[in-house]
Amino acid sequence: MGERALEGRAALITGAGGSIGAAAARLFAEAGAQLVLLDRHERVVDVAAAVRQAGGKAEAMVGDSGTEDVVEAAVQRVTGLYGRIDVCFANAGISGGAKGLFEQTADDWTEIFRVNLLGTFLAVRAAAARMKAAGQGSIVCTASVAGLRNGAAAAPYSASKAGVISLVQLAANDLGGTGVRVNAICPGLIETNMTAPIFERARERGTSDRIGQLNPLRRPGQPEEIAAVALFLASDAASYINGQAIAVDGGLSSSLPVVPPRPSAKA
Repeated sequence: MGERALEGRAALITGAGGSIGAAAARLFAEAGAQLVLLDRHERVVDVAAAVRQAGGKAEAMVGDSGTEDVVEAAVQRVTGLYGRIDVCFANAGISGGAKGLFEQTADDWTEIFRVNLLGTFLAVRAAAARMKAAGQGSIVCTASVAGLRNGAAAAPYSASKAGVISLVQLAANDLGGTGVRVNAICPGLIETNMTAPIFERARERGTSDRIGQLNPLRRPGQPEEIAAVALFLASDAASYINGQAIAVDGGLSSSLPVVPPRPSAKA
């Protein structure tokens, strides 16, 4: 994949005010993409400004990616500014906290599914409609290892991300023959705005060296590591990858839960 793998292409990134979305904005712009960045938090304005200061093209939109009118307006903004949309990184999501299954309310589930699953569907549908007309495009959705199996997050978040994986598979097949690809990334434990409390508590307890200990790499991931996979999937280097949910988790999902062995005291 060349350094300017998205040269001249237009992209929408949702959830661009968060850690992974901001990292993707930087990488996509460095690869030559022209961007519209959507997030419900005002910090997306700063992300777009940083991209422009570095020499890239980016416009910010503040709005809720779980709302149909907002997503449609964001896609129209991309095509209005750049005359096309080649890439959609449907990355927006919320965690919903860590309450147990039977402590969750119907409102909890509704809001998490509205943002994580409905919002992803809205982005996929709106982007794909334009991409089909052009005969090409790449849609990348942020799912999670929590959508692959139990144990990584609370119930509604996990269920919503399993839904994203299913949506990707359905969309890839419904778009068969159009030249539009749809894939998902399944991050493991990544240091982001969303997971910040986990890292802060570990540092307070002096146990930060144990974060990520269950995966074979024995460490958490960084937003740039997820963004790099999103860039790959968005580019022509991934032209034969379609309908896939790719785990980027240090190997966590490669094994059943095990207690990692303690390092030997012997040299």
